[in-house]
Amino acid sequence: MINFEDHEHFEIPDELPMLPIRDLVVFPYMIVPLMVSREVSIGAIDEALARDRMVFLVTQRDMSEEFPSPEGLYRVGAVGMIMRMRKTPDGKIKILVQALAKAQIGEFLRVRPIYYVKVQRIVEPPVSSQLESEALMRNVKENLERYNNVGKGLANDTMAVILNLDEPGRIADLVASNLGLKVAEAQDILEVADPLVRLGRVNEFLSKEVEVLQMQQRIQTAAKEEMSRTQREYYLREQLRAIRHELGDNDAKTEEIEELRERMERIKLPTEVQREADKQMKRLEGMHAEAAEATVLRTYLDWLLDLPWTVTTDDNLDLVLAKAVLDEDHYNLEKAKERILEFLGVLKLRRLAEEASSAASGKRQKKGPILCLVGPPGVGKTSLGRSIARAMGRRFVRVSLGGVRDEAEIRGHRRTYVGAMPGRILQGMKQAGTINPVFMLDEIDKLGADFRGDPSSALLEVLDPEQNDTFRDHYLNLPYDLSRVFFIATANLLDPIPAALRDRMEVIPLSGYSEEEKIAIAKRYILPKQRDENGIPPNMVDLPDAAVHRIVTHYTRESGLRNLEREVASVFRKMARRIAEGETKRVVVKPELIHKLLGAPKFLPDDTKERNEVGVSTGLAWTQYGGEVLKVEATAMRGRGSLTLTGHLGDVMKESAQAALSFIRSRSKEIDLADDFFGTHEIHLHVPAGATPKDGPSAGVTMATALYSLLSGRAVRHNVAMTGEITLRGRVLPVGGLREKVLAALRAGKRTVVVPAMNEKDIEEIPEHVKKQIDIRFAEGVDDVLEVALVAAPSRGARAETNAKAKRKSGVAGRHAGEASGRPGPEAAMIGASAEARRVPRRFGGG
Repeated sequence: MINFEDHEHFEIPDELPMLPIRDLVVFPYMIVPLMVSREVSIGAIDEALARDRMVFLVTQRDMSEEFPSPEGLYRVGAVGMIMRMRKTPDGKIKILVQALAKAQIGEFLRVRPIYYVKVQRIVEPPVSSQLESEALMRNVKENLERYNNVGKGLANDTMAVILNLDEPGRIADLVASNLGLKVAEAQDILEVADPLVRLGRVNEFLSKEVEVLQMQQRIQTAAKEEMSRTQREYYLREQLRAIRHELGDNDAKTEEIEELRERMERIKLPTEVQREADKQMKRLEGMHAEAAEATVLRTYLDWLLDLPWTVTTDDNLDLVLAKAVLDEDHYNLEKAKERILEFLGVLKLRRLAEEASSAASGKRQKKGPILCLVGPPGVGKTSLGRSIARAMGRRFVRVSLGGVRDEAEIRGHRRTYVGAMPGRILQGMKQAGTINPVFMLDEIDKLGADFRGDPSSALLEVLDPEQNDTFRDHYLNLPYDLSRVFFIATANLLDPIPAALRDRMEVIPLSGYSEEEKIAIAKRYILPKQRDENGIPPNMVDLPDAAVHRIVTHYTRESGLRNLEREVASVFRKMARRIAEGETKRVVVKPELIHKLLGAPKFLPDDTKERNEVGVSTGLAWTQYGGEVLKVEATAMRGRGSLTLTGHLGDVMKESAQAALSFIRSRSKEIDLADDFFGTHEIHLHVPAGATPKDGPSAGVTMATALYSLLSGRAVRHNVAMTGEITLRGRVLPVGGLREKVLAALRAGKRTVVVPAMNEKDIEEIPEHVKKQIDIRFAEGVDDVLEVALVAAPSRGARAETNAKAKRKSGVAGRHAGEASGRPGPEAAMIGASAEARRVPRRFGGG
């Protein structure tokens, strides 16, 4: 080994073989072992050994580069002396090198087969300030002692050398070579020539390393203290448990487990559930009370024991009492009540049969009915479910499915997820507390689906009587019996419900209410309810039938009752204010006062706004909110003989318009049209409320009537509404939703409705008081419709006068063969005003 004091007397050649090294920066005075395997490095060592054993050591920039280029090497390195060399059996060379001095590459003399460079020795400048040098060296030595104290110290002999040195440059190089710096950081220090600057940088790195080590030591100490504290607590808790056990007292964990076991024994769980509960209980007993898994297990066991597995309520199968309850809670809805009573009757007989079969075989057949109440909003679907529960003496649970898009909302989440919990079905069962509640799935037609799954598919198992006795929630992962649950689903439309799900339910349609029914319901239910909710004293405010009728006809136009209840509530609120301000006399709200309380009427009877017009007919449509009345307008103008359809019509409705036009064209001689009329005139058919989608086949007769009126000049009676699908032969085919359409016509002030003759069987669904107020005509063909809908044909003189007035008013003369007989031309047809319509899809096809 070369003495540090004597190495400066070595003469360093100007040209040396260069050894590129990786992952290491060699400082002067440093003794380092190297394993050499690359051909260029082995060649450099051989060259050095053949000469004076000196080699130039330089670090390469990219450690992964096998054959670095001159640009891939740092320029500053160290001249080293090869002290020992030994070849290994695998062809590599192991050398021990001692760095003598710092130097830099002046020029690359040779690159292949070995690096040969011209080197320039770097001479350190003298120390500028002895005082600064002494202070900096003391600071470094103190930091080194702190570095040793925190656990990552230098070797004793190295420390002894550093403490005895009084040269800042040597101290900086020796400390830097032992700090374990990154290659780039160490190279930056090596390239600094000024010893004080170099020692200052080393001191910065040393101080930072000391702070990191101290922080690491504090973290380790805190972790050890926490472990010691936890172990101490565990030891003390075990001692406390033993003491309490000796005293006959139990700790909180034991009490909790005992409580869970008592609940398990009281509930009498099914065999498979009992086995799983015992298994989880044993796991809980073996865990520490503060463990995270213990909380998950406790929550799981709580759900397992809170669910009703065997608890039932006794059904009240007295059909007379059930009918009385249904009649008390709901007015009319006779068909729905009848179907519900039929279900109760079947349940009663099946209960007797089950008792007999269970006595003989020990098995019990148990399947709950699954109903689906379909109807417009506000007709009482949800409240009907509550009445069913009250009539049967069962608990009632309601779960809203509107907007649910995640399958886990129905089946629950698996316990592996943080915050997992059962789905809405088992949550509802827990809320009910019995295994046979009336379970309402509200708004089942509003279910959605996205990347998280399809909730309607998860409901297939819930609503299938053949499967729901072993329903498995993802959270419980145990079979749960839903077969005794009375499921009732509600929907506004059947179309959005998947066919497989719809097939599992018994559909009960609920239609809208007539004006008389709304008045009766308001008297029996709405007025007493709103009187109580608004704090009106008894006999202080009287709302007679005439006033309620005014609200129904002028402020609401709906199938249900929600808007009616809102308007009645508004009247009572205004009356409550008057009473609160000091009114003491009894107030009778007359129809004339309604305008002052509720403002201008929102709807006016159609007979006050309309008159008989040519080319304007009234059709009946069906929507999810009930029946609607829509106008169909037709006009003609000179053109290329095309048919224009507007009003946001669907494909089926457009085809109906084509069929109606084809039928009218086949009657052109009867109407007395010129042979080339349809080739020289354009027909425009429009259905107002253009922002509202409309579709369905039952507008066929309405369109045919409007076209026939336009081309014949005969006006359509404004108080006649019609519905029916048309064929090319002029036959009128049946449609659906007849009850809602007739009620819509009555609400709109129509007094005559033309319906297909094949729908005569559906007239039974229409209440008798409605039949007395409206004239229902049956039509087998379009001729029957035209006979009722069109006014009588005017005389020749009257036709001529009407034609002249139409020409003067419109400024457009209709010219075709029909004018010779005095009939007004199609261009003179007047366009009727369209009624305001809700922006919901109209389906002329009906339900």
